Amino acid sequence: MSKFKNEKVIPRYMAIVVMLTVVGLAIIGKALYIMTAEKDYWTVVQEKLKHDSIPVKPNRGNILSCDGQLMASSIPEYRIFMDFQASAFESDSLWLSKLDSICIGLHEIFPEMTAEEFRLHLEEGRHKVLKSGAKGSRHWPVWKRRINYNTYAEVKKLPFFNMGKYKSGFHCEEFNARNRPFGSLAQRTVGVMFGEIDSARCGLELSFDSLLRGQNGLVHRQKVLNKVMNITEVPPIDGADIVTTIDVTMQDLAERALLEEMKLPDVNADLGVAIVMEVATGDVKAIVNMAKVGDGQYAEAINSAISYRCEPGSVFKVASLLVALDDGVIPGDTSYVIHTGSGVMEMHGRFMKDHNWRRGGYQDINVARTLEVSSNIGTSYVIDKFYGGHPEKYVEGLRRVGIGEDLKLPLVGYRRPLIRDVDTKTTDRSKYWSKTTLPWMSIGYETQIAPINTVTFYNAIANNGRMMQPRFVTKLVKDGETIREFPPVVLKERIAKPETITMMQTVLEHVVSQGLGRKAGPRSKAFKVAGKTGTAQIADEHGGYHSGVTRYWLSFAGFFPADAPKYSCIVCIRKRGLPASGGGMSGVVFRQIAEGIMAQSVKRLASDVRDSTSNLTPAAKVGSEEAATYVMNSLGVKGTTSPGRTTAKGTVPDVTGMGARDAVYELERRGIKVMVYGRGKVKSQSLPAGKPIVAGALCELRLDI
Repeated sequence: MSKFKNEKVIPRYMAIVVMLTVVGLAIIGKALYIMTAEKDYWTVVQEKLKHDSIPVKPNRGNILSCDGQLMASSIPEYRIFMDFQASAFESDSLWLSKLDSICIGLHEIFPEMTAEEFRLHLEEGRHKVLKSGAKGSRHWPVWKRRINYNTYAEVKKLPFFNMGKYKSGFHCEEFNARNRPFGSLAQRTVGVMFGEIDSARCGLELSFDSLLRGQNGLVHRQKVLNKVMNITEVPPIDGADIVTTIDVTMQDLAERALLEEMKLPDVNADLGVAIVMEVATGDVKAIVNMAKVGDGQYAEAINSAISYRCEPGSVFKVASLLVALDDGVIPGDTSYVIHTGSGVMEMHGRFMKDHNWRRGGYQDINVARTLEVSSNIGTSYVIDKFYGGHPEKYVEGLRRVGIGEDLKLPLVGYRRPLIRDVDTKTTDRSKYWSKTTLPWMSIGYETQIAPINTVTFYNAIANNGRMMQPRFVTKLVKDGETIREFPPVVLKERIAKPETITMMQTVLEHVVSQGLGRKAGPRSKAFKVAGKTGTAQIADEHGGYHSGVTRYWLSFAGFFPADAPKYSCIVCIRKRGLPASGGGMSGVVFRQIAEGIMAQSVKRLASDVRDSTSNLTPAAKVGSEEAATYVMNSLGVKGTTSPGRTTAKGTVPDVTGMGARDAVYELERRGIKVMVYGRGKVKSQSLPAGKPIVAGALCELRLDI
């Protein structure tokens, strides 16, 4: 028999069911009411509480010099705004009471605008809310440009602005701005950013943008207890640091030397380039790109070192004769004699001239002398005679020695060399291979080569024939650890036979020691320089050579020290009109760079400058014997004190030869009063040395220089 009584349980159960049914119906009814009658209200509430996930920008990586100095780093910058729909604007009284103070404070921080101009500007934003409730006025700019943190902190302290962004409406937008501690040094190579959009513009900033930029994070903004909180969904990943090959000291040295020459009245250059490479690795230690920007000022506007292709001139002759020597068409000892005559020679209907043709030319010279004096006739005669029947072999030789190598640089804007191919069937006159193409091409015309390619070629000669790819970045670093390395890259293991390279190294050294490159040689005999001058007449912007003032491309390419090459370097200057001398202008800059770099690398030990005949045992000068003895004993030095200074107790000491301070000290500590006349050292004393001291005695000292 059940212990439950149905007549009592069932009514209670039914009551609970009815109650729950009523509550359920009430909930459903309320939901229907909210979905219909209160739909608009809750839609507005939803919009106020809805905050989508927003991206968070990471810190951009730094760009460092080869020794770890900052060349580009990120610092925060801010744009400041007002939200005129903030709670503080529900009543205008507070805003109006503080407006004058705000405008005066803004004027003191930003003197470019007056307090009245700030008032009109801020009121314009507020009136947009009053009239139309414009959404844009929730983000009304207080100042038109970005500001640094210190300025932002000052603005934030102003009346009304200091109440917090949710009440006053004052808020900011943060950006990662790039700061270059060394200013414009290597600016086009390090790179420039488009500040307003945080986008890389050029240089390493652009080439390594994805690695420097890092990865954006995500935060979800949620309103909790009347406050909006940022809840991190995906944390941002900061960009990696890149370590470059640039040496700040060498870069500064090269820039100053080049600018000093470009600004000289007889130069007045409109473009200048200087590149310093490390021979063994191809590391670019310095790269300078200076262009005239107006009013006699120069700046790094374009990376001309990698992008400015032009006819290189006489520095190209080294490649031409290297091909001939390596092919064996002329003796490897450069003894082949060329009859250059009086400096003028007809070649296929055109006249080839040497620079001294008005002075009678060079007559008979060998191949080595041809490079030393930069003879156009000597070079073109050799190439035309031995390659005139099959010019394609000469072109193949140029590519073999690497002068036309595509360096595949990691910098945006690099333009590979243009070496003419043999084409006698084209209708394009600029590409047609005529009989005069070969001789003029051999001396640096009919080609287009950027300075970076030329210095890479000379660097290969200095490196015993091994051609290295120019390296700008050595590694990527993240949180102090190397995450990727960029080892040196060999483009060509050998550009010519070893004996050919050795011969060319010797010839290039003679160009500086006894040829036209003398001004590039160092003024001391501490080291030697090898290299080649170049002076080329270049086409104007319309492709012509004789319209208006003639333009010249002056260059000097070489390496140092010549007997054990460590650095290669090229200096190029573009100028208008005469005088124009590759050796006398670009060569001078080369010499200053070489001397500066070599001076930094000189390290001397004290033993290296010690004179073997000198006495290394120190002797104390005239003065306090006790003090001198104490100092030498403290330093552990076995020296000698000056003779004749020992005096018996109670007698007048000998102070002649001492300085005034030591003499007065010696006398007064024995109770003798002192009168000093003159300056310098003691020449005489009124109380004879060794005389017994009398209490209160006066000693007059005569000093002289």
